[in-house]
Amino acid sequence: MKQRIVVLTGAGISAESGINTFRDADGLWEGHDVAKVASPFGFAKNPALVLDFYNQRRKQLLEVMPNKAHKALAQLEEKFDVTIITQNVDDLHERAGSSLVLHLHGELLKVRSTGDPNLILDWKKDLNLGDNCKNGYQLRPHIVWFGEEVPLLEEAVYLTQNADILLIIGTSLRVYPAAGLVNYVKNGAPIYFIDPKPNVKEVDYKNLTILPQTATEAVPIVVSDLVGQAR
Repeated sequence: MKQRIVVLTGAGISAESGINTFRDADGLWEGHDVAKVASPFGFAKNPALVLDFYNQRRKQLLEVMPNKAHKALAQLEEKFDVTIITQNVDDLHERAGSSLVLHLHGELLKVRSTGDPNLILDWKKDLNLGDNCKNGYQLRPHIVWFGEEVPLLEEAVYLTQNADILLIIGTSLRVYPAAGLVNYVKNGAPIYFIDPKPNVKEVDYKNLTILPQTATEAVPIVVSDLVGQAR
């Protein structure tokens, strides 16, 4: 039986493909107050602004490509049972070849009905006011906004609990609830933390290896080592 690897990825891995990070230090996202473009309140107050904001993000996503880190993670599937749990809303992992990706915070290339959260559609064009689902409800970005539940969190916890190896890439472990997943890793499971500015220390967790490098620098090396060990 193949060992199970869970990979937790954040904005850092996508930033190297040219996708701007979720928000800057001043609390703005692409110059917008996060509360105005990433909350149910913001959508209710100015839906046109929110839809335009995500239309711009969607266009940007369609112009970028997976990088070496995304592609290296896909290679892990040659020797391991791999699940990627990502906080990112892009599809770069899938485009790189990863077959099992859990999007904790939703997916930019999907929309859903405001009247039925289970009615989800693939969507690559602009989303405008008046674009309704088959039941007549306005469609909205399929994104988990601030103040909303994270529906896939329980599945992410289960996967992490059963991982033999955990890779954490490009996330500060400050965005909850995703940041809490590391606390569910079973005793003895190796943890690799890849980030150029790590905010953890190796004494913080058992079997933790910190690689203070970018994703494109460190991920191919770690993947090569893991694949080599599995032979």
